[in-house]
Amino acid sequence: MAAWSSSSSKLLKHYFIKRILSNPLPRSRCFSSSPQSLPNTAHYSKKGRLFTGAALGLVIAGGAYASTVDEATFCGWLFSATTLVNPFFALLDPEFAHTLAVSAAARGWVPREKRPDPSSLGLEVWGRKFSNPLGLAAGFDKNAQAVDGLLALGFGFVEVGSVTPVPQDGNPKPRIFRLRSEGAIINRCGFNSEGIVAVAKRLGAQHGKRKLDETSSTSTSSNNEVKQGGKAGPGILGVNLGKNKTSEDAAADYVQGVHTLSQYADYLVINVSSPNTPGLRMLQGRKQLKDLVKKVQAARDEMQWGEEGPPPLLVKIAPDLSKEDLEDIAAVALALNLDGLIISNTTISRPDSVSSDPVASETGGLSGKPLLNLSTNILKDMYILTRGRIPLIGCGGISSGEDAYKKIRAGASLVQLYTAFAYGGPALIPQIKAELAECLERDGFKSIIDAVGADYR
Repeated sequence: MAAWSSSSSKLLKHYFIKRILSNPLPRSRCFSSSPQSLPNTAHYSKKGRLFTGAALGLVIAGGAYASTVDEATFCGWLFSATTLVNPFFALLDPEFAHTLAVSAAARGWVPREKRPDPSSLGLEVWGRKFSNPLGLAAGFDKNAQAVDGLLALGFGFVEVGSVTPVPQDGNPKPRIFRLRSEGAIINRCGFNSEGIVAVAKRLGAQHGKRKLDETSSTSTSSNNEVKQGGKAGPGILGVNLGKNKTSEDAAADYVQGVHTLSQYADYLVINVSSPNTPGLRMLQGRKQLKDLVKKVQAARDEMQWGEEGPPPLLVKIAPDLSKEDLEDIAAVALALNLDGLIISNTTISRPDSVSSDPVASETGGLSGKPLLNLSTNILKDMYILTRGRIPLIGCGGISSGEDAYKKIRAGASLVQLYTAFAYGGPALIPQIKAELAECLERDGFKSIIDAVGADYR
């Protein structure tokens, strides 16, 4: 092994002292304060020691390796090395593993992407410049605890939430179930959220810190430099808004979210498609959706905005919709000049590929690979119905660059993943981007924009 360099020693010192000792775990509402709801620490202690030992081993080996290679090569090694940790997460309860992953990203215990994205992946949507079209869907970072760490992984954008006006614990546990062989998950979390006040404080603090960093770095940057990203710094930040389970006025809940959180968002999402909040999907009806969008748009537009204007407003819809439902949603979107649609949320259906799995009988929304064809077909239908006039975000079942490419050719300007990220970890992000760039080159497209809707233009 190569001799330790001073830079390697500094790397380890920075990692152990600053990351471990000075950063407390972010508080999460994933576990309530009642003793029966807390994880069995004795049960996880052995697994925790294994995880810690593996992580420290990676750091030590990485410190030595860093002294002999360039930054890009070392960055690639770090992302690849994260696959060694995946088996340890697989041993944990799904919700505890999720909480641990969010905490790791919040502390900065994840690799940072230093390599530039292929130029063919860059695009502009809503006047925002995306370095790549790959985003992290809402549901992973529900309370905006780890925005910086997640964007640093190389996502083009990250969507936090769903955020409800009033804090709520969500549905009883257990509420997340793995279908590992199918690359799928069933969840019935039910909008567990710390609430808009806590999220606004967190985003406000992050926003202020970035402004200070930008001010201090102004003197060293070129005035002619084209900056990608938005209010979250290097990447685009979306805020997904939900309603409280007991609320009788859904519109008031979404309006409250707009008033409190829109100043920190590059785009906003009205989530009316989660299957785990009673009555929520009824808001996708033509009249209900039209009335809701009008009220939320009015609330956004009555606020004071600078030169950039208000954040775009999107609606996230379900994959379990009839042709008539899709026609109604498309009509509302076109009539009200909606800024975009996210297609789609989880499904309450159980495709043949998972129907034989005992876990498939659990109530909740199914995500992951089995959702790919269903959600892509809905995406294609909506692209045709809206005549390509409204930006669409394709979400559901993406686990490879080829999957993302299918969504883009079906009409998506941007794509999101979640379940595949939960299984594959950080290493999946550069892999999907590289594969997507290869798909574009193979078919003769110079950019993402050229490929959007290519199958149906």
